[in-house]
Amino acid sequence: MIRIYKAAEINDKWLRDRGEQSVDLKVEQAVAQIIARVRKEGDKALLDYCRQFDKVELESLKVSEYEIAAAWNEVDEGFRSILQEAAENIRKYHRAQLRDNVLLNGDDGIVLGQRFTPIEKVGIYVPGGTAAYPSSVLMNAIPAVLAGCRSIVMVTPPGPDGSVSADILAAATIAGVTDIYKVGGAQAIAALAYGTQSIPRVSKIVGPGNIYVATAKKQVYGVCAIDMIAGPSEILIIADKGAKSSWLAADMLSQAEHDKLSSAILICFSQEQAESVRSELCRQLALLPRADIAAASIDNQGAIIVAESMEEALDIANSFAPEHLELAVENPFDILDKVNNAGSIFLGYHTPEPLGDYWAGPNHVLPTMGLAACCSPLSVDDFRKRSSYLYYTPEALEKCSPKVRCFALREGLSAHAASIAVREEES
Repeated sequence: MIRIYKAAEINDKWLRDRGEQSVDLKVEQAVAQIIARVRKEGDKALLDYCRQFDKVELESLKVSEYEIAAAWNEVDEGFRSILQEAAENIRKYHRAQLRDNVLLNGDDGIVLGQRFTPIEKVGIYVPGGTAAYPSSVLMNAIPAVLAGCRSIVMVTPPGPDGSVSADILAAATIAGVTDIYKVGGAQAIAALAYGTQSIPRVSKIVGPGNIYVATAKKQVYGVCAIDMIAGPSEILIIADKGAKSSWLAADMLSQAEHDKLSSAILICFSQEQAESVRSELCRQLALLPRADIAAASIDNQGAIIVAESMEEALDIANSFAPEHLELAVENPFDILDKVNNAGSIFLGYHTPEPLGDYWAGPNHVLPTMGLAACCSPLSVDDFRKRSSYLYYTPEALEKCSPKVRCFALREGLSAHAASIAVREEES
């Protein structure tokens, strides 16, 4: 069962070791071979991989309009309504992220600016097959639509019968996905990065996936852009004495059930509370359908840490830089400014992490493995580019010309200096 630590036992090595993911050379090699084959054979390779990995014989990779319409009718009206309301919450939050262009007009005739333009074609990977995650569709596609992306290409593994989950297709309709293809794994990432006879090449790929998907995204980076390399899910909770042990255990298990490598960590302030939460974890684990996964996560990756002060707890949290940080304390806004590194922050006793997964509006695609120290959640900015522009009048150029030429010559770039000088000579 989960181990209880004193805060003094938590050092930099403990934190670093928990965030490091070893490179699996067999996975790297397998993914490289898949990518190479998809580049060479296109759809033929994709259809063969569907037979090999998904155990299904497909005639076409693209999801038809008929299948999309049928899926919409298959999903009950109540859940469609929930999807639509969640989508609107996500739109409202992400619409507020849109930034205006920048324009600076100087008295000397110089014009400087910055323009935002959408990435035209983006790819979205949505896990599928034995599980369906319509929330991933909403979180990845809605910011792309708001950014103005012209083409949003979604790939997702087919089920054993060759179909795609009706919930996923309904979410794609609500979110505004333009094209959907039945392909998963590293081969889907390769198809998006390089294009095939059916699947268009995109400029950026976003979305979560297993180790093969994550490795493929890493290997195609540079051919196209990616959002991030996502590792196993993480939650770190700082809880004061007012937090109920049953709630804390439930929140830890909400992430532990994702994967055996997921991390669920609690920082509290008494041995009594730590023992109480550990007992609750045992009780609740026995009730979970995914108890084997959650138990492995809790036993091997989980921890309960007893801190002596809130400052000590926050130091550990900032060092860990968790994907999800719950501040299960009476006055969370009093310490919010002291949180420097976290993907998404959940404030108070009544804001459990699943609110962020499905409903509230902030994106649930978040940095893991300590990358919250330097990376941010998926946003509208991930689907837009910034271009700077500048305009100088003849007079403005003449005024700064000697200084620019001096700078260029100082760096040994005479052609740069000549580009300025020729305009002086021929004006």
